[in-house]
Amino acid sequence: MVNMESWDWDTQEKTVSDTNGWKDKFEWVEEFQASPDGEKVAAIVKTGEAEFSVCVNGEAWENTFDKCWYLRYGPDGRLSCIVSSEMEWTVAVDGQAWDQSFGYVMEVKFSEDGKNVCAFIQQDGMYGAAINGEPWENLYSNMTNFAISSDGQHTAGSVQTEPMDEGDIFKFQSGIFTAAVDGKAWDKTFVNVWNKAFSPDGKRLAAEARMTLYDYTIVVDGVPWSEIYSCVWEPIFNPKTGAVVAPVKVGASWTLAQDGKTMWNRSFVQCWQQIFSPDASRVAAVVAPKYGKWTVAIDGEAWHSIFDDMVSDMVFSPDGRRLAAVGKNDYDYSVIVDDTVWNGTYDMLWQPVFSPDSQNVAIRAEKQGRQTIVMNGKPWKQECEQVWDPVFSPDGSKVLIRSIEGGRYIRRVLPTTELTG
Repeated sequence: MVNMESWDWDTQEKTVSDTNGWKDKFEWVEEFQASPDGEKVAAIVKTGEAEFSVCVNGEAWENTFDKCWYLRYGPDGRLSCIVSSEMEWTVAVDGQAWDQSFGYVMEVKFSEDGKNVCAFIQQDGMYGAAINGEPWENLYSNMTNFAISSDGQHTAGSVQTEPMDEGDIFKFQSGIFTAAVDGKAWDKTFVNVWNKAFSPDGKRLAAEARMTLYDYTIVVDGVPWSEIYSCVWEPIFNPKTGAVVAPVKVGASWTLAQDGKTMWNRSFVQCWQQIFSPDASRVAAVVAPKYGKWTVAIDGEAWHSIFDDMVSDMVFSPDGRRLAAVGKNDYDYSVIVDDTVWNGTYDMLWQPVFSPDSQNVAIRAEKQGRQTIVMNGKPWKQECEQVWDPVFSPDGSKVLIRSIEGGRYIRRVLPTTELTG
């Protein structure tokens, strides 16, 4: 994990870069990205005719490219971007492009510590993945649902194992899809394979699979569960026991199953997006007790707070005793913590963030085109053009706020009490 102890938690406020001047230096400036420690702000910029680069704290990368997109900071603070040059695509990290280039790069993902950068690639009409520029030895004519292990040392995708003519429904129904891990396909094939999840140690892979046109199940390391369902959603691994848990449809209702056996006594109209608490003693999911009515269920027990449009972005507190999520009614977003809805609604909310001691909850929020931080239901006094997710110091006593105000990118470290009141 990223070591935040070494970050500057003493400087209360500093303007890192005045981004107003960037528009004078470059033909255009795209969306800003802030580094995890708040020390840098970056954006893709157009430096000339058909020439693009990345500007960091007002200075452009030395290298330029035909095109840049998908700019992101990794957890370790390195900055990556998908770039093209001479009709080929690759990934540039802190301005240096990988040695290997490809026909196209679709997506980039980071390991939890940021040390490994993984990409979904296409080369000569064949698809696969690359880790730090090293592609799979075996590529496939079709791949979707790119996934990586938490350490970024393993990659997977849903792949097509045999060619199929357009409209060949019989070939499709025979099952020509499976999962490939590090380029090696499972032996068994299926009608479809969708979302996948690696075990915490990266040694196992579970996936949603369609056995026939009407039968679905979960497949782990190429072996299907013995139980068949009318539908399933994305599985996850229990981080402590290694058991696989997935939402499954039994009859007309949904519930959670573990290793093919129902684990909740109650079922719902819908159930998905399940997560484990850090110690794996509890499991929560987004559920619909009634059609079009959404809430959270923890260990099968549904909350009383109901939303008409959706519930998303669930997160457990570090101690596993609390849970926060985002709910939506019509155009209004709200924060729910422990089945209590905060006062105030917003035009947009991101995922809640718990303090290390699990006592405080902060969230990035937007209303009427202005963004701010809300903690424990109380909005921060400052309204900004843009803010990023708040970051608590390791001891929870301070909060790092990264914002753009009047075109200036500002890094602030505030006492947590200043936001809680």
